[in-house]
Amino acid sequence: MRRYVPSLSALQAFEAAARHLSFTRAAEELNVTQSAISRHVLALEEQLGFPLFQRAKQRVSLTEAGQSYLPEVRSCLDRLEVSTTQILSYRRGGGVLNLAILPTFGTKWLMPRLPDFCSQNASIVINFFTRTDPFEFSGSDIDAAIYFGAPAWPNIHAEYLIGERLVPVCSPKLAKPGTSAASLARHRLLRLLPLPQAWQQWFEAAGIGDVDIGHGLGFEHFSMCIEAAISGLGVALMPDFLIVEDIRAGRLCVPHSRAIRTELAYFLIYPNSKHALPTVRSFRDWAISAALTTEGECRRLLGIADGRLPVMEAVTGGR
Repeated sequence: MRRYVPSLSALQAFEAAARHLSFTRAAEELNVTQSAISRHVLALEEQLGFPLFQRAKQRVSLTEAGQSYLPEVRSCLDRLEVSTTQILSYRRGGGVLNLAILPTFGTKWLMPRLPDFCSQNASIVINFFTRTDPFEFSGSDIDAAIYFGAPAWPNIHAEYLIGERLVPVCSPKLAKPGTSAASLARHRLLRLLPLPQAWQQWFEAAGIGDVDIGHGLGFEHFSMCIEAAISGLGVALMPDFLIVEDIRAGRLCVPHSRAIRTELAYFLIYPNSKHALPTVRSFRDWAISAALTTEGECRRLLGIADGRLPVMEAVTGGR
């Protein structure tokens, strides 16, 4: 027996009364009598051993204990509601997907392709949350996440989406396709601070040595670096799949076809307990297919062969 778990009716009565600061309005919301709300709250206070409300004539206010207890109760009720919605989704193939994404991946890759997912899964609602640092699924409402790194989390299922292949990009006004590596070295270089050795390794792979890579601009986030390249501030070294839409729209071009790889990749990760959720399954199948399509687009549009590319170390920040 869970001796310290109050009844759901008592928790609902407390949360509604605390939100409205009125037993009468709580009773109207829950479609019960005011005396029923009073009985539930009193039973909860007796179980806890301290008052949750201060009662003065026809008005009530939360005690310090009540103020501390309220957010926890509300969070538990919210999670229970979300879980119930997910279970009900088994019946109709829809539901809610709480998805954590990396900012640049979400903006530059996921959003341009999301209309396709929505058209195929009109009954699924996606809530997006930004996560740039590692986090725990336990204790959160997140169902799945787009993660960059190595798939080494315990009790987590990881689906490979796409690797990170870096190519030089810039405004078509700055340089054209077919520009030599030596010519690129004379342009301002836009540096990704999470990948401090990227340009040096790229020039080495292109057969160019002794290049001053410290005279450009440095950016912590990939999205800012992409916008700087679009604005004509210099040449950036970016993951090819993140700039496909900008290439197609003519905002960016690839002045040189040399590429290098990082040793990490993007994965769709989710707890083993979420594996059977229809929302997770639907998004997983679509994301894997969309990532494969993007790989083909990169080869055709950018003219970059897979081959044996130099591999460099990477960190997870900035994405």
